[in-house]
Amino acid sequence: MMIRAKLAPLALAAAAFCGALPAHATSGWGELNMTQGVTDISRKIYELHMTIFWVCVAIGVVVFGVMIWSIIAFRKSQGAVTDVTRVHNTRVEIIWTIVPVFILIAMAVPAARTLVEIEDTTKTELTIKVTGFQWGWNYDYLDDGVSYYSHLDRKSDAARELGSGIDPNSVDHYLLNVDNPLIVPVGTKVRLLITGADVIHSWWVPAFGVKKDAIPGFVNEAWFKVDTDKPGLYRGQCAELCGRDHGFMPIVVDVRSKADFAAWLKDKAAQQKQAAAPPAPPATAPAPAARPAPVATASAASAS
Repeated sequence: MMIRAKLAPLALAAAAFCGALPAHATSGWGELNMTQGVTDISRKIYELHMTIFWVCVAIGVVVFGVMIWSIIAFRKSQGAVTDVTRVHNTRVEIIWTIVPVFILIAMAVPAARTLVEIEDTTKTELTIKVTGFQWGWNYDYLDDGVSYYSHLDRKSDAARELGSGIDPNSVDHYLLNVDNPLIVPVGTKVRLLITGADVIHSWWVPAFGVKKDAIPGFVNEAWFKVDTDKPGLYRGQCAELCGRDHGFMPIVVDVRSKADFAAWLKDKAAQQKQAAAPPAPPATAPAPAARPAPVATASAASAS
């Protein structure tokens, strides 16, 4: 009862604190787990995560259960005599060495299998070079002649400025929207070649199960394949502290049907090809016509 009385003020203070928080500050507490995502590899990562989690929960229950039982069953009481004869037990030491080894092996097998699949960039159908820079991304479709930059969208950029007078809550997807998203097709294995132009960045889209560092002078590889029935917009962020505006370089991936993507890629390539074409030379004035040769007159003929 005394313990409850002492803890009651703390419980009331915690409840008051939580009640004072705005609703959006606590609404995400139940979403702390990993997302299952929209790709096969993201779901495998999620399943591996949950498997390891429940193994750790079981180990914790056993270990803390034994500790609590030992504390209660062998607590010191009046007249207790310390047992000094059982100071070593070889059988117990062998058991608590071999059992963890088998547990680790059982955990390592699915982890290794998933890691190998994460790094398997073979049989890709589309290759995009991703270059991180302060503060945005450059996307280069290597086989199609399309390249463009992606920055924080203008509305979020204006709202974040000091003294702008713009309420960030009035901006859709504040700090999570861009001017030019990465556009990819559904049902296509997309290979990313990720690098950095200045400092280390990290390209992270949780729904794809992809997070790779963009390191200057080094190329990392990643891949994803969005389910055919999951077109839409998927958002991420730079996940490596990269400087003053690190929090203002989001990632948006626009996943479209294969037909829509092919049409967009064709139009984008044509636009960039036309923009890169040298200007036509200015039209020159036509050359003046040659004067006709003089005709000999009759007087000139008689004089001769």
